[in-house]
Amino acid sequence: MCRSIKTLRPPVQPEEATEEEIRAAALQYVRKVSGFRAPAAHNREVFDRAVEAVASATAELLDGLEVRGGAARQAGG
Repeated sequence: MCRSIKTLRPPVQPEEATEEEIRAAALQYVRKVSGFRAPAAHNREVFDRAVEAVASATAELLDGLEVRGGAARQAGG
């Protein structure tokens, strides 16, 4: 995959991932999959929707993960 996407879950990242970090990872993923660093104007809407969908799915994943037998992360910290 893309090496610039960092792992966002503990213990790799001791604190919870911020929305900004989640969105940055989503953007890198969509860039990698689409092959576009910045989409043309006619692709901007679908590109942006994909970033938001991936960010949402990532946040949901991180919120539901149980790390090393610990409890699932609580929404809002």
